[in-house]
Amino acid sequence: MSRGDTLQAAARQAGAEAAEAVLGAEGVSVRFRIPMEPIRSLKEYAIRQLQRRLAFREVWALRDVSFSVARGECFGIIGRNGSGKSTLLRVIARVLRPTAGRIWVRGRVAPLLELGAGFHGELTGRENVFLNGTLLGHPRAEVARRLDWIVSFAELWDFIDAPLRTYSTGMVARLAFATATAWEPEILLVDEILAVGDEAFRRKCRERMEGFLRGGTTIVLVSHDMQLVQELCQRALWLDGGRARALGPSAAVTAEYQGASQ
Repeated sequence: MSRGDTLQAAARQAGAEAAEAVLGAEGVSVRFRIPMEPIRSLKEYAIRQLQRRLAFREVWALRDVSFSVARGECFGIIGRNGSGKSTLLRVIARVLRPTAGRIWVRGRVAPLLELGAGFHGELTGRENVFLNGTLLGHPRAEVARRLDWIVSFAELWDFIDAPLRTYSTGMVARLAFATATAWEPEILLVDEILAVGDEAFRRKCRERMEGFLRGGTTIVLVSHDMQLVQELCQRALWLDGGRARALGPSAAVTAEYQGASQ
């Protein structure tokens, strides 16, 4: 094969991969401005602003991160606490806007970004299912049709009409996971929620995710569980200080991360 043929074949392959990609990041950076001194009220903030006495320090949570995820792929994001993993997931979910670069997504996203996100402590479990289902874009009638499945999967029939503030951390996680996965999403974002709850429920969640993957759902998983990432994810991204340290097959990336952490 000539060099020209080789280049054309590589271009066709790249085009095929791009066509299959359902989300990607292109040079994504996120900067936070943190006040140098505590500000206790909006009034104090306004006065300092007028007096030009506000001082901030800049923190870059992400710096020039790029990657793409293929349809039906399970993609892991790993790194130490504070490395930018959750920030990246929030950018993908459109909760945060990047300071620079762009995120593109093709398909409906179901985010499990943090424990209890989208829930209200004073509402009952049942009311929170309707609230969260609506926030995920599902009509109330559709949520009602899925309610029995959600409560059964979460194993919360005895507590579904109690206020959420009376739930344990594991119970909130079960309700959040069941609500987000009652519909088969096109793209599922999972941030450490599988680290909460008992072993039986974690196994149940994993089986649910594996079923989604078989059906073509794309999953982006943030986790500190390297074994889970190796077993469930085809590829992984290692973030270190907000920058991409490694990107590739999950076994190789997790091994490199574990080697550097020792």
